[in-house]
Amino acid sequence: MAVNLSKGQKVDLTKTNPGLTKLLVGLGWDTNKYDGGFDFDLDTAAFLLDAGGKVTGDGDFVFFNNLRHASGAVEHLGDNRTGQGDGDDEVIKVDLSAVPASIEKIDFTVTIYDAEERRQNFGQVSNAYIRVLNDATGEELIHYDLGEDFSIETAVIVGELYRHNGEWKFNAIGSGFQGGLQALCQNYGMNA
Repeated sequence: MAVNLSKGQKVDLTKTNPGLTKLLVGLGWDTNKYDGGFDFDLDTAAFLLDAGGKVTGDGDFVFFNNLRHASGAVEHLGDNRTGQGDGDDEVIKVDLSAVPASIEKIDFTVTIYDAEERRQNFGQVSNAYIRVLNDATGEELIHYDLGEDFSIETAVIVGELYRHNGEWKFNAIGSGFQGGLQALCQNYGMNA
């Protein structure tokens, strides 16, 4: 049975699931009533971070234009440009056993594509969530609903996997940003 988290909650992942190495991280959302004439294209990404919370290079940013980390540890399974349908809208595969030793955290984010031009923000998004599944069994291990805490933000750090005493844990972050993908990239030490 999945552990349902609240914002700021941290939970052990590998200690309580011995042998767990392959994960699926699914993110999903719906859009509220919106009549701006544009599709609502949300993009999921993963940032592989060092102990200082920064990427060591552009390759540590896995998203729709860089679907796979060089280590093979993180792979984005493709861009959903409309968010239509039930279930996960975008999925990222993670192989914990392949994460380079220099990587301490993997942050999962969602941004709204061309948010400023389309006049879109997370106040127009509902039912957003992240969930972590055991890739081998399909069992949902963690579920975090973001709630309706965002209004003007165009980017959200949803959650992160992080190392702690040789094990992997998950932190439900739910932190919003204005400035979309560019603000996120700058936060992680990239020049966007």
